[in-house]
Amino acid sequence: MKSKFIHTLIMGGLLITACTSNFDNLNSEDGSYDPDKQVMDNAGYTMYFNSIQQGIYFNYNWGEGTDWTFQTMQNLGVDMFAGYFHDMASKFAGENSVYNMNDGWNSSNWSTSYSQTVSALNKAEDFDIEVPQYMALIKIYRVATMHRLTDQYGPILYENRATGPVSQENAYKAMFADLDDAISLIDQTLSSGIEDKISYDILMRSQSTYSQYAKWANSLRLRLAIRVSNVNSQMASEQAKKALSNKYGVLETNNDIVEVSTKTGYKNPLGTIGLSWWEVYMNASLESFMVGYDDPRTDKYFTPSVGGLAENSPAERFNYTGMQKGIPQGYNFNTPKEVNHYKFHSRCTITADFPAPLMTPAEVWLLRAEAALRGYSTENVKDCYEKGVRLSFEQWGASGVDTYLASDAKPTDYKDVFFEKNDMKAMSTITPKWNESASNEEKLERIITQKWLAIFPEGAEAWAEQRRTGYPKLFKTLTNQSGGTIDTDKMVRRLPFPANLKTDQPELYKQLVDALGGQDNGGTDLWWSVGQNKF
Repeated sequence: MKSKFIHTLIMGGLLITACTSNFDNLNSEDGSYDPDKQVMDNAGYTMYFNSIQQGIYFNYNWGEGTDWTFQTMQNLGVDMFAGYFHDMASKFAGENSVYNMNDGWNSSNWSTSYSQTVSALNKAEDFDIEVPQYMALIKIYRVATMHRLTDQYGPILYENRATGPVSQENAYKAMFADLDDAISLIDQTLSSGIEDKISYDILMRSQSTYSQYAKWANSLRLRLAIRVSNVNSQMASEQAKKALSNKYGVLETNNDIVEVSTKTGYKNPLGTIGLSWWEVYMNASLESFMVGYDDPRTDKYFTPSVGGLAENSPAERFNYTGMQKGIPQGYNFNTPKEVNHYKFHSRCTITADFPAPLMTPAEVWLLRAEAALRGYSTENVKDCYEKGVRLSFEQWGASGVDTYLASDAKPTDYKDVFFEKNDMKAMSTITPKWNESASNEEKLERIITQKWLAIFPEGAEAWAEQRRTGYPKLFKTLTNQSGGTIDTDKMVRRLPFPANLKTDQPELYKQLVDALGGQDNGGTDLWWSVGQNKF
């Protein structure tokens, strides 16, 4: 990771305006349209689309290089809070891992998204306002981008040229309205005789068509509908039914996966951070579930530990060579910064040329399972649940799904390789095997646990669902240095707004905090996170 960005990421000009000083540079990068390429057909209308598509799971080169931006935007916080990953570098152990919230890292998604991706969205909207087919895609891109922001911070500036922030509730209403508009515009496009084909797309796995984008829009609607189910059941029911009844359908097979392709210049930042920088390792929580379940996807996600001792490491308590071993959150050793005891633990297998998944049919089937559980559809809950698990196994090329779905295996205790004090008892007893006689709460835990395993490695969605439902039950941080602002048992609930807003834009900051309705720290719940699953 570039050292100058480790603790301070508030770059010059990180304002949340539609225009940025380096946007011309952004659009001259490889893969975007320079002026010479804008003279043919409709090329000018789509000149911002490449940077938008690469900016959702962010790895767009806007002039400061790649990969490190994603590391601060997501991997050093959200991915860890989701229970997926942990960095082995002890120099980072005293930051987010122990709830000593690093403002530079935690501000990064806000500042980079607004100065880059949202700026491109706003410019594209201004340019394409009268072109239905392009406006449809822009509205879908806006929802895909902005829901990640509101689900991490709460209130946001949503609309193009917004004069002030909106509450998270109103952000959700705006996103549902944008999805309505997108579907209507796609209807208008196809009924006008325009070919159902998109030539400038890098997100659809198999079919770059307006119809396929409509499927994604419906699937995003279902995701957001389920997200609000505990706080506004009526809204959730209406939106879920709308998603499931629309003529275009939702993502159903693995041909429908929405992912950022690496065939045209984009590279998956997780691959560089993990395999080149040695900084993406299995989290202890993921070890507990996947090892406990003897999950065939485990070796698809992580390489077994090579074993051995890093320099200055203590003696091993047991030989861990060949085992899948994770790193516990909050292991703060108070040691010299480069004492990396966990260096030879399990590393993520994701490579730089592995497409970055944004939404999978496995997730959608598990959303359908919860929708049915809540009475939003008449589908069979078990059938939807098992279909989701099967599609995840298929997606990753894992075998043994029938045995897995019949398994009564449970998560295992965590045993630290070096320190007995870091050992932890398993947090859950939930099994992969469906239990029709279980309570709705237990059924929900089973659904969400399998969704968490299926949507790997997309930590933004995994963390949102964990906060909404409390599932899966993750290990708590071993060390809490939040100064009392974050409850160890409740864990981090949101990311604070960028600290520089307090001094640079005090009126905006006040409006954001007022719309939040609580303290601007990591312990304040978001609107949809009510601490109870309501059926």
